[in-house]
Amino acid sequence: MSDMTSNQPYLLRAFYDWIVDNGLTPYIVVDATVDGVDVPQEFVQNGQIVLNISPGACVNLDMNVESVSFQARFGGTPKLLYVPCIAVSAIYARENGAGTVFVVEAEQQHSESEERVTNESDSQQRPRPSGKPSLKIIK
Repeated sequence: MSDMTSNQPYLLRAFYDWIVDNGLTPYIVVDATVDGVDVPQEFVQNGQIVLNISPGACVNLDMNVESVSFQARFGGTPKLLYVPCIAVSAIYARENGAGTVFVVEAEQQHSESEERVTNESDSQQRPRPSGKPSLKIIK
């Protein structure tokens, strides 16, 4: 699993599409303390900023595996925003709150290392099954 890239950018895009396809307004919650985040600091509260990323609120939205970037107006002034995907902690629909919260990257890495240690100790305690694997069809 450690060879795979994070699924968070893909889920972020999928939730965005789902929210917009249902005629709702997608908002993202951004951890403004993460390196590389470029958002209007005057709107950051408690280290976070909530951004409306609906098609009507921003232009040139680019969501890729590394970042979310777009142009939006703040106080009438256009600003270019850049948010690394790891800084997005949630995406939800303004109207009903439907969406998801993402696990912070450091927590994911910690969980993966704990899982690896647990799996290594489990494999030392349990003998591997012998014989051929089999599947059973259940109707």
